[in-house]
Amino acid sequence: MGYWKTKVVPQVKKLFGPSGKKAAAVEFSKAFDGSKEEINKEFEEKKSELQPKVLEIYEASPANIKTLVKERKTSAVKKHPAEVTKFLEELVKIDFPGSKQVSEVIEKTGPALVSGPIFFLFEKVATFLPAEETPKEAPVAEPAPVAAVEEATREVVVEEEKKKGEEEEKEEIKEKVEASTSTDAPTGTDPPPTQPPAEPAAEPAKSEEPPKP
Repeated sequence: MGYWKTKVVPQVKKLFGPSGKKAAAVEFSKAFDGSKEEINKEFEEKKSELQPKVLEIYEASPANIKTLVKERKTSAVKKHPAEVTKFLEELVKIDFPGSKQVSEVIEKTGPALVSGPIFFLFEKVATFLPAEETPKEAPVAEPAPVAAVEEATREVVVEEEKKKGEEEEKEEIKEKVEASTSTDAPTGTDPPPTQPPAEPAAEPAKSEEPPKP
C-alpha cells in the first residue's frame, strides 16, 4: 500500500510526539478515511480467501465482541478495549486489509480514540456473517383508493340519515298515541247537571165584571 507508507505513516509518527495521543488519533483517522478506497479494493480482491478465516476468528471471539461487530458503539469500545485490541490482532494475522495500520495506532492511542477506523473494519467483518432471521412484520395495509373512501363515507351518511328518519317517525307516532289517549280519558270530575228551562210566569187573570153605566 504505497499511499499508506509514503503519506500516512510519516505523519502519524510525527504526531506521536509532544502533541499527544489525541492529535495523533485525529490525524490518523483523517488519513485512514483517505485510504478507504484502496482498502475496499484490496478487500474485494481477497474476499473469498478471507471469509473462512474471518468466520473462524469471529466464532472464537467473546460475546461482547460479536455484539460490537454487529452493533458498533463507541461506548462498547471504551468498555472492552483489551478484547477489541485482541480481535484486531487476529485480523492482522490473516492479513485483513487495513487491520495492521489500525492495530499499530491502537498500541499508542488505545482503541477508543480511533473508533471510526475500527468500525470500518468491523463493518467489513460483518459482511461475512450469516444473515440472522428476523421476525416477520405484519403487512402494511395499502391505502384505499379515494373513490372507495368516498363511497364508504357516503354509505355511512345515508345509513345515519335513515336511522335518524326512523327515530323521528317513531317519536311522531308515539306523540300521536299519547295525544289520543289523553283526549279519551275521563277528567275525574263530573260536569254539573243541566237545569231544565224555566217555564214562563202565568199572566194574572182578568176580571169579567160588566162595565158600569
